[in-house]
Parts: sequence; structure tokens; C-alpha cells
Amino acid sequence: MLEPFFLRALIASLGLAVVAAPLGCFVVWQRMAYFGETVAQAGLIGVALGLALQMDVTWGVLIVALAVAALLLWFSRQKVVALDSILGLLHHAALAAGVIATSMIKGAPVDLTGFLFGDVFAVTRQDVAIILIGGAIVLAIVAWLWQPLLRLAVHEDLAAAEGVDRELVRTAFIVLLAVAIAVAMKIVGILLVMAFLVVPAVAARPLSRTPQRMVALTALIAAGSVMSGLWLSATFDSPGGPSIVLIMSVLAGISLSWASLSRANRPRG
Repeated sequence: MLEPFFLRALIASLGLAVVAAPLGCFVVWQRMAYFGETVAQAGLIGVALGLALQMDVTWGVLIVALAVAALLLWFSRQKVVALDSILGLLHHAALAAGVIATSMIKGAPVDLTGFLFGDVFAVTRQDVAIILIGGAIVLAIVAWLWQPLLRLAVHEDLAAAEGVDRELVRTAFIVLLAVAIAVAMKIVGILLVMAFLVVPAVAARPLSRTPQRMVALTALIAAGSVMSGLWLSATFDSPGGPSIVLIMSVLAGISLSWASLSRANRPRG
């Protein structure tokens, strides 16, 4: 019989794994990992905002994540400085600002470790409800935007020529990504949230020949990693979130090694 806190952690993590699968695939296809990492790092400012306003930190993280995403979209319009340089600037600035902001919160000292690495076993019933209901909404929107997003991932200019509204579709996707980051933060933490989104997709990529197959495999790999990671955590008393990400990383390493060996053994000619 599973303890209630373990069952909540399992349900929340599996729900997040399914929701993160298609988003993670699009992040990999569009090479947006650094973009998402920058938005995630800004989550620490959201933590400070939530604590300062005495509200659920998830809402603070969501507000800040959306604001930073909008700022990145605005900066991407200029062509003087490359986007990766702007991401590097905001990436470190956001983390530094977040650490300073949380240190200035009055009252009891803030435990940054829990926010940076998450605490999956502290998930409440309300958190589970938010993940399941919010996740269903996110998946419905992704399904609705599937074809435009896929066209942009394959060839952005061709998609625009076919009538895809690049700005609208990209903005909608970034909003969904910000929502996923805000929700996932409680489980795996600010520093590992993008790993939860990206690593299963990386593991699935060498094994997939179609986008649909990659999304399905990503969800299966993430779900398997969740169950294995929570078992590892319960058995060896290791942190839940990092244990899940460690299993994901091992599976990604095996998948990439298999792909490398297959390519090396492939006949040339």
C-alpha cells in the first residue's frame, strides 16, 4: 500500500511527464532548450514575488516566466545582437536577481535548495489537481496547434509562405512552455525543470522516425523514469526530482550510444 504522499508524487509526476512530452519534442526540434532554460532561471524571481505577496509561489513563477518570455520575444525582433547572446545575458541576470530577491524577503530564511531542486514528495492535492486539469488544457491546445507547430519546426519560411502565422503560433507555444515550467518547478526545481522537458525527448529522438512516434516514446521514457526515479528515491533516500532526472539522463545516454554504434556499424558505400 503506497503512502498518500508517495501516491500524490507519483500521480503528479506521471501527469507532468505526459504533458511535457510534446512540449519537450518541440523544444528539441526548434532548438529552444536555452530559451526555456532562461525562462526557468527567472522562476526564482517568481518565487520571491510569491513569498513577498504571500501567495502560492507557482503563480509568482508563472507571472515572471510569462514576463520574461515576452521580453525575450521582444528582444528577438532586433537583429543587432544574436539571440543566444541575449539569452546568455538574461539567463545569468535572472538567476542573480532571483537569489538577491529571495535573500531580501523578510521573515524566516528562505530555503533555496527546495526551490532549486524541487521536492516532489511535498506535492499537495491542490498541486495534483492543477497539474491534471492544467495539463489537459495544455495538451488540448498543443493538439490544436500541432500542424502549425510542426510546420514551423520543419521549415519556418516555408510554413510562413503556406500561411502559418509565425508570431501567433510561437507566442502560444512559449506561453504553454512557461506554464509547464511554472508547474514542473515544484517537482524537479528551477535548475532541473528543463531537463524534465528536454532529456526524455533527446532519449526518444534516435528511436523515432515520425514526430508522433517521438512524442509517444518521450512520454513513455518520462513515465518510466518517474517510476524508476521515485523507487530510487524511496529505496536510497535520495532527492526525488534529481533521481528522476538522473534516470532520464541514463536512458538518454544509452539511446545516444546506441545511435552512435548503429551509425559506426552501418555499411559505407
